[in-house]
Amino acid sequence: MNTSNTHSIEVSVTTEYLPGHSDPDASRYAFAYHVTITNTGSAPAKLLSRHWIITDGGGQVEEVRGDGVVGEQPVLTPGQEYRYTSGAVLETPVGSMRGSYKFVAADGASFTGLIPVFTLAMPRALN
Repeated sequence: MNTSNTHSIEVSVTTEYLPGHSDPDASRYAFAYHVTITNTGSAPAKLLSRHWIITDGGGQVEEVRGDGVVGEQPVLTPGQEYRYTSGAVLETPVGSMRGSYKFVAADGASFTGLIPVFTLAMPRALN
């Protein structure tokens, strides 16, 4: 599990390879990533948007920006966790993701919560 804690927001990510959605013969490798966002601060914060940087094993980079996560813009009260699962498809059996979330605090101040770099890898691809 990879974890980052910035501005009283902790982000943890775990991943899994999805063989049923992958087709290695067609250079299609599907992965799920499970994210837990925790408000470790003392004030509520609303997640407004996301920015992902996805890099495959060949160095191809794709950036994804959008409002919220999985169609939601959750408000996290102090101590609250928000969990969601999403996915990515790469053309290589190994890659990585990193990024950030934009939040707004209860007082109207905006800040960024960093998403730690994590690896997407087909089993035994790194051994």
